[in-house]
Amino acid sequence: MRRHSLFLLLLLPCLAIGQVDLRTKLERYVTKFNNQDNEAVINLIDNKSSGEWLNANVPLFECPDENIEEIYYFRWWSYRKHIKATPEGTIVTEFIEPVKHAGKFNSISCALAHHLYEGRWLRNNDFLKEYIDFWLYKADEGESRPRFHQFSSWLPDALLAYHKVSNNTSYLSSRIKDLDLDYEKWEEERQLPNGLFWQHDVKDGMEESVSGSRRDENMRPTINSYMYANAKALAEIAEIVGNVDLKVKYQQKANTLKPKLIDSLWDKEDKFFKTKLPNGDLHNAREAIGFIPWYFHIPADKKEYAAAWNQILDTAGFNAPWGLTTAERREPTFRTRGSGHGCEWDGAVWPFATSQTLRGMANLLADYKHNGKVKKTDFYQEVQKYAQSHVMDGKPYIGEYQDEITGEWLKGDDPRSKFYNHSTFVDVIIQDLIGLKPQVGNILEVKPLIPSGKWTYFALTNLRYHGKDIAIYWDEDGKKYNKGKGFTVYADGHQVTHASKLKNIKINLN
Repeated sequence: MRRHSLFLLLLLPCLAIGQVDLRTKLERYVTKFNNQDNEAVINLIDNKSSGEWLNANVPLFECPDENIEEIYYFRWWSYRKHIKATPEGTIVTEFIEPVKHAGKFNSISCALAHHLYEGRWLRNNDFLKEYIDFWLYKADEGESRPRFHQFSSWLPDALLAYHKVSNNTSYLSSRIKDLDLDYEKWEEERQLPNGLFWQHDVKDGMEESVSGSRRDENMRPTINSYMYANAKALAEIAEIVGNVDLKVKYQQKANTLKPKLIDSLWDKEDKFFKTKLPNGDLHNAREAIGFIPWYFHIPADKKEYAAAWNQILDTAGFNAPWGLTTAERREPTFRTRGSGHGCEWDGAVWPFATSQTLRGMANLLADYKHNGKVKKTDFYQEVQKYAQSHVMDGKPYIGEYQDEITGEWLKGDDPRSKFYNHSTFVDVIIQDLIGLKPQVGNILEVKPLIPSGKWTYFALTNLRYHGKDIAIYWDEDGKKYNKGKGFTVYADGHQVTHASKLKNIKINLN
């Protein structure tokens, strides 16, 4: 009786804006996921408490595609499993089971930025600041080897993305000097005399790749894109907190690195960003890491760069039945490395890379005039594939990596791989498919990538943005939500915009 009453109390404030059915759906999904789980590992929020916690914290979502909708809630439900209280603050784990290569408390920095991008949409996301502080100040204490820099990272970029939702300037101000020191440490460890950064594929979290190596100091699109994005983010953070010197410093770093990245890693003949080897040659193969520059809006809006995305449509490129491959399928050594090591990034489908590629693809469609041959329908199809890939034995599942044709999880039903928290999905739905583009300042911008005629309705509610409660509805005939025909946005229960069509909108919330 007590839990039922609590659920009603949480429900009552939302009755006026039509969220009853959405919360009922959430309750049904949670019940289903809990019933399918043996709960081998329990961290901060157990299954019994998951419904109450999710009800209070996650944006509610509804759409006609039942698979996308279910996996949206499944990913929130599984993300919650990884929130872990430790003596050194709350962290978010990658593996649900302990693994040998993790640091203390089973911490791994590889997917840190993914965790921040995903978790920023929770209503109560203050624990993410503890998580960031863990990596900045505590993760390396008492360790025999570096843990924070064990993997490449786009932390400052992700922190700025977090701020654009939560709008917490005081935290940025208190951490910017340490972020500055950390960037300089990356320069000391990984920057070459030519100004580019190098990395082993294993320390990109992408071991056994086509172009990479565990030993060679390759100049990869990954770390160079991350370091540009981090410099650009630090310049913007410095502007927000009023540190003029750091703003100038990091604007210069970003402005210097960007042309080096493009001039050095862009293959003009193959029209793709590639890995540069220590001898100065570009590796022959196209890999999914060549799409990462668009994640951070690095390439110019020109046809020659947009042509890279035509490989997404090509079945000899990255287009496979089960999702986007990590190397082009025409590559002669495609998927030949799996027998020697458990982690093959030479073609198999990895959700880590899928979420990066989808973000780059969404940016191309939303923010560039030149899109190559890529359309909204192509993006939607890949989101559908991504959602459909979350399955094992007919039940929702997220693991490490998959066969691109059959969808088989290549680690099998390995306990360590279950609920693998190494990618984003919710963030792809909110920022890319629905198109909510967080901003500095009280601007709410939405650029939907849902193809015309694909959905007759959707709702995204209970979303906290810049201290306001946001609810977004699309209702083609006006009968689903009884709020009129078309596209409607509410802030704190008040309608702030309405359009007859699903289109780009920009609203001042002041």
